[in-house]
Amino acid sequence: QVQLVESGGGLVQAGGSLRLSCAASGRRYSITFMGWYRQAPGKQRELVATITTAGTTTYADSVKGRFTISRDNAKNTAYLQMNGLKPEDTAVYYCRITWPDLSSWGQGTQVTVSS
Repeated sequence: QVQLVESGGGLVQAGGSLRLSCAASGRRYSITFMGWYRQAPGKQRELVATITTAGTTTYADSVKGRFTISRDNAKNTAYLQMNGLKPEDTAVYYCRITWPDLSSWGQGTQVTVSS
């Protein structure tokens, strides 16, 4: 059974940093694609960053230069390093892990940035 465990969210002042982790387990297949999304109150879920097996990354324009996505294939874990946080980054952050035959979402972790 697929299990995704997210951690690392919290409350931080503007300009601060947080590092999110998403650990996947329960699958034999290798992970092909990892991504982080976020959903602020009253808004749709949006893409934050993605990373392929080869390490190719993409970022939303709003986080470029501040956030860094990475992965540890041996640990089946995705990371999101968030620096220079702004109040508008406040949201629930979700990881999404994709295998050859299915995708799964994490439970979400709250990130709150105070001004």
